[in-house]
Amino acid sequence: MKQHDVRSHLPHQLIHDVYVLLDDGDRRALAHTNLTPLEFNLLLQLDLEQGQRLTDVGAKLLCVKSTITRLVDRLERDGLVRRNPDPDDRRAQRLILTPRGAAVRAEALAMHNAAVERRMGLLDAEEQEQLTHLLLKLRDGLAADLAAQQAIEAET
Repeated sequence: MKQHDVRSHLPHQLIHDVYVLLDDGDRRALAHTNLTPLEFNLLLQLDLEQGQRLTDVGAKLLCVKSTITRLVDRLERDGLVRRNPDPDDRRAQRLILTPRGAAVRAEALAMHNAAVERRMGLLDAEEQEQLTHLLLKLRDGLAADLAAQQAIEAET
């Protein structure tokens, strides 16, 4: 492998390793609420009135329809969300947060925030700022690359 290949692979591997550790930490922080990180992120997308279209929630979370359906089925069974018909599109449904869902989300958010503060506290303020700058640059570049790849795929 060429030297430049090693340099680009190491950051990728480190980001992957950090993601795995963060995900495990999120699972542990949310365990008391019986939510997975994906379910927690889904609840963060919702409100008590308007809700969100299922397809929009799936797109925001980068989940396929079957995954969103399975998540919503479980959250609905637990009384955290409900499906309502979309008044603008008879074929679509809106996902609404229930009052119980709002309470569980608030509890989960407090636990998650405390865990994030503790874990990110491993870096001082300047290090957090540097990391944020680099991650924003990487995120924006990756999003642009993905959009370009999707445009190429759409042409073929």
